[in-house]
Amino acid sequence: MNDHAAVKAALRAMPIETPSWAYGNSGTRFKVFAQQGVPRDAYEKIADAAMVHRLTGAAPSVALHIPWDRVDDFADLARFAAEQGIAIGAINPNVFQDNDYKLGSVCHPDPQVRRKALDHLLECVDIMDATGSSILSLWFADGTNYAGQDSIAARQDRLADALSQTYDRLGPDQRMLVEYKLFEPHFYSMDLPDWGTSYAHCVALGDRAQVLVDTGHHAPGTNIEFLVTVLRRFGKLGGFHFNSRNYADDDLMVGAADPFQLFRIMHELVRADAIAPEANVAYMLDQCHNLEAKVPALIRSVLNVQEATAKALLVDADALAAAQLRGDVLGAHAVLMDAYATDVRPLLAELREEIGLDPDPIAAYHRSGYQQRIESERVGGQQAGWGA
Repeated sequence: MNDHAAVKAALRAMPIETPSWAYGNSGTRFKVFAQQGVPRDAYEKIADAAMVHRLTGAAPSVALHIPWDRVDDFADLARFAAEQGIAIGAINPNVFQDNDYKLGSVCHPDPQVRRKALDHLLECVDIMDATGSSILSLWFADGTNYAGQDSIAARQDRLADALSQTYDRLGPDQRMLVEYKLFEPHFYSMDLPDWGTSYAHCVALGDRAQVLVDTGHHAPGTNIEFLVTVLRRFGKLGGFHFNSRNYADDDLMVGAADPFQLFRIMHELVRADAIAPEANVAYMLDQCHNLEAKVPALIRSVLNVQEATAKALLVDADALAAAQLRGDVLGAHAVLMDAYATDVRPLLAELREEIGLDPDPIAAYHRSGYQQRIESERVGGQQAGWGA
């Protein structure tokens, strides 16, 4: 796609969801770092998410994590989001921070613990109903640390049962995205360790169950653009949790550690016509900003996804196909590299000006006074963070 107008049209139509938890305090296993101006409740998180959307024009929804974002009236929360110009996106259950889940949640050997976890998943579908959300985003920390600790086969049966009951509770316009993770918090076996396991469970469930790809949840060297292509081919690519990694699940800002990988992923998605809203692939950031300020970090992340996508849209598809058919290895690679080397920032600045936005969202944020305002207003109470 070489027509700049067409590139800008494609980018205008591509929504990038931000996560409520990224606006709160976060850290490493050793320390959670508090910052001034951090939201104290779900309403303030939504206000921050709305600011990101106002400056980028590309982040029209915010994902919730339950119970971190629990409120008395979820319909009222959805109304507040709409007043702010955004919507409630994916609902993410938390079945990994309760003491009862030490040996697992839906895969726990104790049926009472499994019932508790399943009830929470079903509660989250109720929250979807109240907020208008269409996506239930599932990640399980379930697994084992030692050989023989539990039956791997029995745990897969328990997982399948919980997923099936949750799937049956979904409404006709709702879908379930099933995430996976190679390791952590367990180190012998994870009950959903890879995209193949997630894919197998989703196939068994039905059309409204799809795989959620987190770019940090793979073994080193995994070709993520390959698995993205395969999942899309079989109709099971449901969405992304975008972030960056150097070693494992680092949860760094997307495009920070390996921007070329992000470009390669977006290239395959562009080729598969998977970035338009009608493709039904949910693009969401899933990052924990430990050192940098929350709102500008999320703005920067949205821009990073847009830049990688713009470069992918600029790949000369005809020239690439011709080189591939000729067996011209270097020529085909050069076509990709030409697009990757393109400075798309002027094009994106033009796009923002055309839709009435500041061409430099980061600079606009710093000029807005928003950071100073939230730091002065959000005094007292309990700041949001991991587990809150």
